[in-house]
Amino acid sequence: MEKRLLLAFILMGAVLFLTPYFYKSQGPAPAPAKPVPSAPAQVKPETQVAEPEPVIAPASAPAAAEKESTFILDTAVYRVVFSNRGGVVRSWQLKKYKDRAKKESLDLVNQAAVAKAGYPFQLIFPKQKPGVDLNRALFVARPSADGLGVDYEFSDGKVVARKSFRFTPGGYRSQFSSEVAENGKPIPHLLAWRGGFGDLTVSNAASNQHSVYFDAPSGKLEVNAAKVARDGPATVSGNFAFAGVEDAYFAAVFLPVDSSATLQTWSDSVPTPFSQGKEEAFVGAAVGGSGANRFSLFVGPKDIDVLRAVNPRLEQLVDFGWFAFLAKPLFLVVHWITEHFVHNYGWSIVVVTVLINFALFPLKITSMKSMKKMQGLQPQIQAINAKYKDVGIRDPRKQQQNSEVMELYKKHGVNPMGGCVPMALQIPFFIAFYKVLSVSTEMRGAEWLWVTDLSRPEDMAIRILPLAMIVSQFIMQKMTPATSADPSQQRMMMLMPLVFGFMFWSASSGLVLYWLTSNLVGIAQQMFFNRTSTAVQAVESVQVKKKPGRK
Repeated sequence: MEKRLLLAFILMGAVLFLTPYFYKSQGPAPAPAKPVPSAPAQVKPETQVAEPEPVIAPASAPAAAEKESTFILDTAVYRVVFSNRGGVVRSWQLKKYKDRAKKESLDLVNQAAVAKAGYPFQLIFPKQKPGVDLNRALFVARPSADGLGVDYEFSDGKVVARKSFRFTPGGYRSQFSSEVAENGKPIPHLLAWRGGFGDLTVSNAASNQHSVYFDAPSGKLEVNAAKVARDGPATVSGNFAFAGVEDAYFAAVFLPVDSSATLQTWSDSVPTPFSQGKEEAFVGAAVGGSGANRFSLFVGPKDIDVLRAVNPRLEQLVDFGWFAFLAKPLFLVVHWITEHFVHNYGWSIVVVTVLINFALFPLKITSMKSMKKMQGLQPQIQAINAKYKDVGIRDPRKQQQNSEVMELYKKHGVNPMGGCVPMALQIPFFIAFYKVLSVSTEMRGAEWLWVTDLSRPEDMAIRILPLAMIVSQFIMQKMTPATSADPSQQRMMMLMPLVFGFMFWSASSGLVLYWLTSNLVGIAQQMFFNRTSTAVQAVESVQVKKKPGRK
């Protein structure tokens, strides 16, 4: 049993250390940001934006600006800086999400990469290129009267290019169109967001980022890392519900009006503002494919409520992995309790953990009874072992020894694996909480007491939660009935709390909080069980009764 329990610990360690290498979202994000409990309340089906009229026609006269200028668009959720040089986006800040220092809004543009990879919404021409470098051209800017949009136009009499952006006052959905033609003939083109995207302060930022598209005919989300484009841009075309780029917590995706689009994935070796000049391969994505592209555009958090309000299919962007059958319902319960009762994700994790442990208590009682019986059987097992003490492991009589032990267990209805049940019951929820904390934007920056971000380790040299968990694990170990008289095995089991401490030291605070709460509830349940008559009867039921008249 101890070996099986040790194997369970090892498997849990493997989940912590190896899962990031097999899944696209890795580790808790070290970029704290204030929780946004009010976000779902304002997320209602967003008002449709008036779509710009896509017209491809030669300009009546050349249109070009004399100098470079910027236009800043402010909404309740965005601060976007546009430039008329190329009609591109220089900065796209999310006002409700902060950067690592919690001082500025999070900028989704990798500013350290633009010199090499260019700004978002630059034009890419897979085949025919116009006679003008439109990414360097000075477009004429025409901001809308309501301040919620801007139109860009350039023409030299032959080449005509237009871009149009329209936003809503408080939503994450906008409308975008682009047109390029030369001598009246449309030129197919793509709109690119290259050089990385999203929260660049997370651990292993490059590996968290992917190009994505939802293939409408198959109903499947396809995800690509930068490595697919190591030999050059990788291109795919089809009927896409959406296509774009993402990281663990945010996404920028185009939703084609006619569902037909092309996605090109790029690998750009660029630095980040936090990498001290070190370059990594960051993913880039370019979407479009025709001479006149019309899209709805989502740029924002991968918050399930927000995504559902824009388009239900966007929920696919929140990837709970192969444990989604448990992780997603778990998140929805935690989210619901936060919204309706405790208004704090940390306390919600505590509440849900308590509920889980009490729901599993009937199964744990069976395990506790089995362990009490095993403890009571130790004198008889020691007698069997003494009887075969000189028998080697290859001796046929060793099988007879094992048979006698198993017969003893069977006689008293003892399950040798019963002691592993409490641990086995927790492992699925452990994995589910790990996924929830790894991919849920709501958990990013969620505070609890002294913890500034539940999705990452505590920001202090001495981390209180892991230390408290080690102490609680020692108490649990001392209270658990010893099922083996072997001192070496007992010493090995007492080392397990330290092993757990090592495993959880760099884990997300929310995950440690879950395990600590489980330990505290387990201690209370064990204390309760030890004082019941059931525990006493379990031990007495396996003891050898003395014959009358014998001392």
